[in-house]
Amino acid sequence: MKITAIIEKGKDNRFSVYSDAMIGDFGLCGYGDNVDDAKADFEAVIKEAQDDYVREHGELPKKYEQISVTYKYDLMAFFNYFDWINITKFAQEAGINESKMRQYKSGSAFAGERTTSKIQAAVKRLGAELSAAML
Repeated sequence: MKITAIIEKGKDNRFSVYSDAMIGDFGLCGYGDNVDDAKADFEAVIKEAQDDYVREHGELPKKYEQISVTYKYDLMAFFNYFDWINITKFAQEAGINESKMRQYKSGSAFAGERTTSKIQAAVKRLGAELSAAML
């Protein structure tokens, strides 16, 4: 089963991971003080849901045996998880004002659709460059 999970930073400065996908009647969500903790909690919830399904129904259907998660980040969660990215250099690469980029990272401003597209394009370019690099 393939699911998409959304990672967001909340107003309480904690991170949540959630999905519309369900395992039987069990919803999937996780929380943590950082993205790593929230993802770990989310993965633990998947395992708990699988175990609860077996307890209630006796057997886990094949579609619930292998769960593949694709994570979709909001900007604050993205830069929390990939904290090694230099915001100044990244803003330059994306063609975005450095000060504005810091505001997006902190959550004090929110990127519009056009700016989000520029950021996504920069992420894809950098990812392609990293994938092509050889040591």
